[in-house]
Amino acid sequence: DYLKRFGVTSRLTYDAAGAKANLFATLGEAREGGIVLSGHTDVVPVDGQPWDSDPFKALRREERIYGRGACDMKSFIACTLATVPAFLEAPLKRPIHLALTYDEEVGCLGAPVLIRDLQAAGIQPSGCIVGEPTGMQVMTGHKGLRVYRCGVRGLEAHSSIAPSGVNAIEYAARLIARIREIALELRENGPRDEAFSVPFLTLSTGIIQGGTASNIVPRDCEFRFDLRTLPGTSAEEPIERVRRYAAETLLPEMRRTAAEADIRIELEEDAPALDTAADHPIVRLATRLSGNERPGRVPFATDGGHFHRAGIATVV
Repeated sequence: DYLKRFGVTSRLTYDAAGAKANLFATLGEAREGGIVLSGHTDVVPVDGQPWDSDPFKALRREERIYGRGACDMKSFIACTLATVPAFLEAPLKRPIHLALTYDEEVGCLGAPVLIRDLQAAGIQPSGCIVGEPTGMQVMTGHKGLRVYRCGVRGLEAHSSIAPSGVNAIEYAARLIARIREIALELRENGPRDEAFSVPFLTLSTGIIQGGTASNIVPRDCEFRFDLRTLPGTSAEEPIERVRRYAAETLLPEMRRTAAEADIRIELEEDAPALDTAADHPIVRLATRLSGNERPGRVPFATDGGHFHRAGIATVV
């Protein structure tokens, strides 16, 4: 609605439920190329956090703005939208594109939907600036992110006859412990890139759920873990080690008691790494605009990895 006031039309692409949308808009003539200013509209949750103010209303206090996502990344989106009138008045040689995505925080889910729509429409920007908080340092690379869901199926039994069951929580715990061991091995002996503050691949378990009562051997347990990869490294080798431990060590034990026991590891989210050459024109443009001549790399993932994979040169 805001853009429409300036005569700017928007392309909307929706999630499967039709409840969330990406927005893409072009300022200036729709010529080939142009620069994308990319931001995500979602934020991480506020549940259980001791906020002193309403996290979803911007509070200005002593030249600071407080609110969920004020830094990551409502301020960037606000600054970009506030500059729309100036962009429209400028004699642009190439267009400025605005790309606002949904569900970045939970795995960069919206960006691939938006990019597929652009490709189908023949829209190919030449560069992208992702407005994540970096202290105004230009970042030419970030890690890749993969999130996996692991479902462990055992066999229920009353806890008084526990050996007749297969405890899904206990086997999930053993697999989580193995994931932790692999993470430590990667830290000590895996590939490294000292340009990152965390210069190695990481594995981390974030969510676990299972069981129905304290006196019932649980049949099911589910957990999620994520893998952060360096640019140029493969996610397959560490995940194969996890799968192999599940298949060769845990499952044979479980199936001696219950033939139907199972462990399923499924990829849920996949955000590719970003790796832009330091001498690329988009880097030179961004460093000139920011006044910071020392590009760096960040350990978190962004939508920039998807733009990069689509052939759009990107910096954060």
